[in-house]
Amino acid sequence: MIDEAKIKEAVKLFLEGIGEDPEREGLLETPDRVSRMCSELFAGFEMDPKEILSKRFKVEGKEAVIEKDISFYSVCEHHLLPFFGKVHIAYIPKGEVVGISKLARTVEVFAKRPQIQERMTNQIADAVMESLNPEGVMVYAEAEHMCMTMRGVKKPGTKTVTMAARGAFNEERYRREFFEMIK
Repeated sequence: MIDEAKIKEAVKLFLEGIGEDPEREGLLETPDRVSRMCSELFAGFEMDPKEILSKRFKVEGKEAVIEKDISFYSVCEHHLLPFFGKVHIAYIPKGEVVGISKLARTVEVFAKRPQIQERMTNQIADAVMESLNPEGVMVYAEAEHMCMTMRGVKKPGTKTVTMAARGAFNEERYRREFFEMIK
């Protein structure tokens, strides 16, 4: 999906557009570096959350499973600047769970795309709900956006919080339990 040749050409044009010389020694390899970086930063298009969440294990009971403090880095689709933070995911299994790394990998699927935090939070919740069919899912994301820190209002340290609840996590009891556990 990533067209590195187009990215290289775009970077050269960008450098010229800001008044730089793309042939200057320090910038000669920049288009190549940026194209390789884009292949890494936007690798989410190549990943399938259903495949990631397909390896499951049988369990008894219906106690919540929580994976917290999952670090992520993404790129804001509005300014192409980074935003980064932590995601907490909880689900109540119906007889099966996924390996503990699978929730973190699911976050990566959606974080490694041009993104907005609100959509990413919902995409994670929907992927877990659709793939695992649990009693419920709760996703809480907190991030700092460089588009607010480096430009615009310039408010470093400001955090944006988004949540998505599905199924049982729409009930107050489960929400309260979730927030107690992620403290």
